[in-house]
Amino acid sequence: MTRFYEFTATSLDGRPISMADYAGKVVLVVNTASQCGFTPQYAGLEALFKKYADQGLVVLGFPCNQFGKQEPGGADDISKTCYINYGVSFPMFEKVEVNGAAAHPIFRYLKDELSGVLGGRIKWNFTKFLIGRDGKPLKRFAPVTTPEKMEEVIVAALGR
Repeated sequence: MTRFYEFTATSLDGRPISMADYAGKVVLVVNTASQCGFTPQYAGLEALFKKYADQGLVVLGFPCNQFGKQEPGGADDISKTCYINYGVSFPMFEKVEVNGAAAHPIFRYLKDELSGVLGGRIKWNFTKFLIGRDGKPLKRFAPVTTPEKMEEVIVAALGR
């Protein structure tokens, strides 16, 4: 079992979820925010999720308020943005930190495995990490990379 499957996170509605629940799937982990210039990416992420869920893709959204205070609200506010404004049906988790001493263990692990331009830090909201069916991190995508531009890499990961 890879390390990714050893982690647990709390869903937006307060339930602990084991990443082992996603074993055998291609997982896209995204740090999200409701009031960011990239927030419209929710629509593209949802479109990818709907298009490829039957083939094994799951998108996991982790709201974060560390960049420009663009996720100031609580779970109710976050769910309104995700579910009502963007029709998100993929799993969303409680607000987390992705950088610093209080960073969620999932993000500490992913940054160690796939360091980006800033080394072990996440630059901004909507940084994305693609994890293969075996639980191994495959690729990191910058916030500016739209979901549509990731589709080819996701399709390749689904075919492995």
